[in-house]
Amino acid sequence: MTGYKPKVISLTKRPGQTFGFYLRVEHGEEGHLIRCLEMGGPAELAGMKDGDRVLRVNGTFVDELSHSQVVDTVRNGGASVTFHILDEASYKQAKAQGVNLSNPQTSPVANGVTTQVPKPKLCYLVKSSSGYGFSLRSVKGEQGLFMTDVIPGSVADRAGIKVNDRLLEINGENMEDSTHEQAVDKIKLAGGSIMFLLVDDETDRYYQNKRMKIGAWLATAKYLPRKPRISNMTKGPDGYGFLLREEPNQTGHFIKDIDRGSPAERACLKDMDRLVAVEGKEVEGFSHEQVVDRIKQSGNKCCLLVVDKDTDQMYKQGKVSPMLFWEEMRDANSPPSYKEAMSIPAPVRPSTPVQERKEELKPKLCKMEKTSAGYGFHLNGIQGVSGQYIKEVVKGGAAERAGLEDDDIVVEVNGLNVEQSSHEEVVAIIRRSGSSLEMLVAKKSIYDQLKAKGVTITRLLLGETSYVQVHTAEAPEERHHEEDRPETTTEISRERTQTASSSLSQESFDERL
Repeated sequence: MTGYKPKVISLTKRPGQTFGFYLRVEHGEEGHLIRCLEMGGPAELAGMKDGDRVLRVNGTFVDELSHSQVVDTVRNGGASVTFHILDEASYKQAKAQGVNLSNPQTSPVANGVTTQVPKPKLCYLVKSSSGYGFSLRSVKGEQGLFMTDVIPGSVADRAGIKVNDRLLEINGENMEDSTHEQAVDKIKLAGGSIMFLLVDDETDRYYQNKRMKIGAWLATAKYLPRKPRISNMTKGPDGYGFLLREEPNQTGHFIKDIDRGSPAERACLKDMDRLVAVEGKEVEGFSHEQVVDRIKQSGNKCCLLVVDKDTDQMYKQGKVSPMLFWEEMRDANSPPSYKEAMSIPAPVRPSTPVQERKEELKPKLCKMEKTSAGYGFHLNGIQGVSGQYIKEVVKGGAAERAGLEDDDIVVEVNGLNVEQSSHEEVVAIIRRSGSSLEMLVAKKSIYDQLKAKGVTITRLLLGETSYVQVHTAEAPEERHHEEDRPETTTEISRERTQTASSSLSQESFDERL
């Protein structure tokens, strides 16, 4: 596959187990998407990421097949299936460039050994008292501008510039069709600093032979003097210990008010760091609430990509995203294979005595807001028969955050008693509710006890302590404390033997695998 490196991942599941992900097609998105990875499941352990696209299943190219055909191909593969996966950014770039994704070659191979794809380079220079330390040459009648006279030890030399590097961009502006004079003027007008996109002769020939356009999205950021920071945090008793804010007259989401000794401080977050990505997903253009929601989806551990003011300015000067750094670091630190991960012994946790307490005979009123991925639970029931219950609540999802648990019995939906309603009727009520949903539910043990006592289950049984309040961000800041439970959501769409199991999405199709 020209210029792209799909991952080849083989998954094996045990009897009664799934591969631990959902395969989806989504409105406005191309390809077959990996979604809702089960934490610690085979897919996550093998290195699949949310948003990855499936290109091949057991060698069969599936990118142009229908959703149902791909699902059947996976299911027909049995307990062991091999996937060719391309990450979301590369997939979209390949589609935009018209790359033939059916080409089975995953990366350049020389004498049976995989070699690295050469990359153009970004070089950032800050002018010293003696200038930059290079010259620009052009040959009359020939296209292209080239670096020459690079002084050893100079600013240019330390920035990674080599003699005969071809100039592609200055501060994010393409210069390939510019004259020598135009490029020189551009450099002079840049002031005291400048960002170049350059390509050496070998890399230039590689992309010309592939007939691929060279852009900053393909570049290495290893020569840049300032680096974004990847901050991995584990939530403490008081949360992560920082505020996320939107600042007046500034674009983006900023870290503020870091608590001393908090996970945020230990992860080296700094005041006014700009948040670039959460768990590898860029958040530029997201609302404050969407970013907070994405952090909550991470559960008790969170990985943030941030930039300080100077690093942010450097990347903006070159009109390139700091995600370039993330992608390069991710490729350099590929995860262990499924078999390797499965062979790592699980940590032994000391058993903790659980104090027994009497169960309070009250239902729960759970309110939840629908996200782009849905509510994150199955509604199960025997088709055509009354009585519905909750199953497969997604860990950290909107439903779990609202207090729903597996095997909860559904009593009311949006104030309507549904105990005698059929599965189809309850699903219809939920779908009519729009983007928010209220459910009065009871644990099966509580439900059975109340019914045995002849008690009618209504909201009148609720006390203040049994009302599960869903947190929603209403102000342009959010402190990440323990009470802010993580939120991830998924959509369900499958039928089970003897039972109905419904999802609540009208814009996508998915299948758990």
